[in-house]
Amino acid sequence: MKRNILLTVVGLLALSLFVTACGGTQVVEKVVTVEVEKVVTVEVPVEKVVTVEVAAETAEQPAAEVAPTEEMAAAEPTEAPTATTAETAAPAAQAGGNTMAIVKERGKLNCGVNANVPGFGYLDPDTNEFAGFDIDYCKAIAAAVLGDPDAVEYRALTGTDRFPVLQAGEIDVLIRNTTWTISRDTSLGFNFAPTTFYDGQGMMVRKDSGITKLTDMQGATVCVQQGTTTEKNLADVMRALNVDYEPVVLADAPSTLAAYDEGRCDGFTTDKSGLVSNQILLAKPDDHVILDETMSKEPLGPLVRHGDDQWFDIVKWVTFGTFDAEELGITSANVEEMAATSEDPVVRNLLGVEGDLGQGLGLDNDFMVKVIKAVGNYGEIYDRHLGPDTVFNLERGPNRQWTDGGLIYSPPFR
Repeated sequence: MKRNILLTVVGLLALSLFVTACGGTQVVEKVVTVEVEKVVTVEVPVEKVVTVEVAAETAEQPAAEVAPTEEMAAAEPTEAPTATTAETAAPAAQAGGNTMAIVKERGKLNCGVNANVPGFGYLDPDTNEFAGFDIDYCKAIAAAVLGDPDAVEYRALTGTDRFPVLQAGEIDVLIRNTTWTISRDTSLGFNFAPTTFYDGQGMMVRKDSGITKLTDMQGATVCVQQGTTTEKNLADVMRALNVDYEPVVLADAPSTLAAYDEGRCDGFTTDKSGLVSNQILLAKPDDHVILDETMSKEPLGPLVRHGDDQWFDIVKWVTFGTFDAEELGITSANVEEMAATSEDPVVRNLLGVEGDLGQGLGLDNDFMVKVIKAVGNYGEIYDRHLGPDTVFNLERGPNRQWTDGGLIYSPPFR
């Protein structure tokens, strides 16, 4: 009897192997299940059971490879891309990486700027190069970190896309007439370097409009750029004055200016510095006037992402260094001579002749010599782009040195 049963088992095993070879995996499962139970029942030697189980596993494996279940596919980890791009490199810096090391390896500073505000950030149509007050601060950082003020990749940004681009790490620093506010400093995750230009929001109207103050704008239309503090300030001020108006909200600075110039709006509002620089772009600049009223405080300056204190310190102290240089009378023309001959310990500290202040930032001790030689001190930067020898002739006002009653002030280089 046992011999007959054994012959039956062997026969079934042969049949299962034949079916497996023909692709009948479902049959193998049933045969294996039945025969394992039967083998246990009739006390077939363990070696035989092992042989049968191995064959069954071999038969099942191809089916799992050919048709994985949905759950299996979902559980399988996907391989991360190996290519490193600007989008993947900069979030590491935001999480506490070394932006300076990234900039040095790249060999260029990625600086977010404006391309449409003459005097501050402007793509000169004659040279096809960026120029302006803010542009010089991009150059100053590049001079300090890379030793070359021209090692800058400029990224022209709108008021709407500037913050996502900085957050994504596509630029290293944003220097684009951007107002320092608590929400930008906290919930948006930015650090603001020292204010380089103290500004305030204003209103431009046509001289023949009869408008001389904001309360004259009852029922007027006002062109304003989307995604800026200007838009909210306008609403707040007009509500406080009980003035009903119609905002005409446009995507960027050029379209906002164009709409006003075409007569679609009675007024055009932005920072007063922006009104001054944009007035020269109007078809008939002399037909327009900027009202005396200032609608807000607008401290403008560079900003970087949270998460990299060293990079924030570099941007901050390069900016302060231009302030300090003006106060101390150090210019692009005399900086090398001052470094070589001055006995003033304050000057020697700033220029890296004494101490190792640069090393604390990860820079050469004479980093401010490179900066001042490249772009000058704060006063030189201001006069070059906004001062009496320019079409703007913009009074410095609060942007004077603190020793002259202004707000430009540097902590000590010590």
